[in-house]
Amino acid sequence: MAEPVPPASTAAPAAPATSPPPPPPKAPRPQNQALRMLGIPNLPNKLPSRNWMIFWTVSASITAAIIYDRREKRRNIAKWRHAVEHLAAEPITDKLGLEQPRKLTIYLSAPPGDGLRVAQDHYTEYVKPVLAASGLDWEFVQGRREGDVRAVVAERLRKVRRGWENKEEQDPDREPTKDELIEIYRQQRGIKDYEGVRGDVVIGRHTWKEYLRGLHEGWLGPLVAPAEPAPLPPTPAPAAAEGSASTEDKPAEEKKKEEEAPKPKRPPQPKPYNTTSDYPSETLHPLTPQELTPAVPIREPHILGFLNTPTRLVRFFNRRSLADDIGREVAAVCLATHREFQQQTNPDAPSTDSVQYEQAKELEWEEKDWPKKVWKEDEADADKEVTEKIHTKPVVMDPRLAHRMRRFVLTPEDEDRVSKIKVPEEEVEGWIKGSLRQAYRWGYDKAFNKKKLVPLEDKDVE
Repeated sequence: MAEPVPPASTAAPAAPATSPPPPPPKAPRPQNQALRMLGIPNLPNKLPSRNWMIFWTVSASITAAIIYDRREKRRNIAKWRHAVEHLAAEPITDKLGLEQPRKLTIYLSAPPGDGLRVAQDHYTEYVKPVLAASGLDWEFVQGRREGDVRAVVAERLRKVRRGWENKEEQDPDREPTKDELIEIYRQQRGIKDYEGVRGDVVIGRHTWKEYLRGLHEGWLGPLVAPAEPAPLPPTPAPAAAEGSASTEDKPAEEKKKEEEAPKPKRPPQPKPYNTTSDYPSETLHPLTPQELTPAVPIREPHILGFLNTPTRLVRFFNRRSLADDIGREVAAVCLATHREFQQQTNPDAPSTDSVQYEQAKELEWEEKDWPKKVWKEDEADADKEVTEKIHTKPVVMDPRLAHRMRRFVLTPEDEDRVSKIKVPEEEVEGWIKGSLRQAYRWGYDKAFNKKKLVPLEDKDVE
């Protein structure tokens, strides 16, 4: 017989569990008294997160690189300004003031694939500060299209040659230009031209090519433009159909459009008087000077395109070296120290290319940055106003002119003198640092440099 199961005993109810008392609140961290007076809360006692650290590190590095480069660029420009500023204090030799000062000529043109404003900004940022500090005078020759600088250089040289041969064109019906009126006024007043080294400043490889082409055209080419072939007679228009509408049936608006004269365009670009293949057969005028006006090419790095962004960023963060190189070239122009252009002989090259002139190699690396469309000679996309393609053609030098050309360069004495120039920090500091410096000096003067007030006497009051 199974044993009976005893009834389950009822367990006593468990006592409720008591939670431990909450810890007392931590005492607030004592606040810095200086920060409390400024109304700034306590600074956090831990570093920011990884993402914030990356953001602030990259931002601070880029900002520091930009600020450092801008400051050093201003320092380099100021250094070359101090190197030539003594020229502005030199007195004019003519006591009557009838002698013309030294005048330079600045040649600049629109870079390939861009506008003239880019070249103007480049000149204003790097070239103009040094020229302005020297106190010299200068004039501009600006080209908006390819070949404008070439045409101006060649025409000026032809004008000089016409004066030698007394073949200056004088049309009684033509009104004199502004430059001719100024020249007549100076001759009447006995104002002499500057008798010394002038100088040409050529900005960019593209402008340098046009400048060399204009020199050869002006010195070697003919004085009169070559005769152009007679144009073909126009083909007669087909006879109008009998059912065509007459001009009387046209609306009044269309008649007005036909009667309106076309808007005047800028004057056409003169065609070149010779070609590069004509150089050997042309004669040089016997009065041509043995030393031509010295010139210097100024670098103008200019690159376009989204894929070239890394190159543009590297150049953007290193503009201080560009300012130093350009300042050195411009200072050499102001100091009027020059030398002959060098040449190298390559015995392995053909007879026509055995001599390599320095003029042809100047700033040659800039051509790699030009857009690809510049090198495409598509007749459909070519500019109809450009009479000769110069940028994409190799530089051809004539030995007679290559040996007469001179290049501005600093002497070792000037290099040593410039290296000792120390630019004060106040000339290159930014607005924030300059404001803090002025505030410190103002507070220091108010606190320690108190002016003693001297009582006025009765005679001073009267």
